[in-house]
Amino acid sequence: MTATPVAISRVENNVLIAWSDSSSRLYTPTVLRKACPCALCKEKKSAEVIETKPMTLPVISMAETRPLQVTGMQPVGNYAYNIHFSDGHNSGIYDFQYLQELGQQA
Repeated sequence: MTATPVAISRVENNVLIAWSDSSSRLYTPTVLRKACPCALCKEKKSAEVIETKPMTLPVISMAETRPLQVTGMQPVGNYAYNIHFSDGHNSGIYDFQYLQELGQQA
């Protein structure tokens, strides 16, 4: 059975989740953002592997020039969180098992 979150807090710019199995895991915004499981991010990652040179010049938004932060976490049922980032991205749903795999033991 997958552990469930019992408490969530911030430690500087990171997220700390205490789990029902008595473990605590620390998450950096960068690790969470790079591991986003949404369809758009998965498609972008696979396109980066296939594409060797860009067809157009890349563009970044003002939000992307600032340090990345987790700006919110919304529960999705009793099995996951939807995480919002300061770069405007908010479509990833991170199930509890995936979150446990991503975190560093605190």
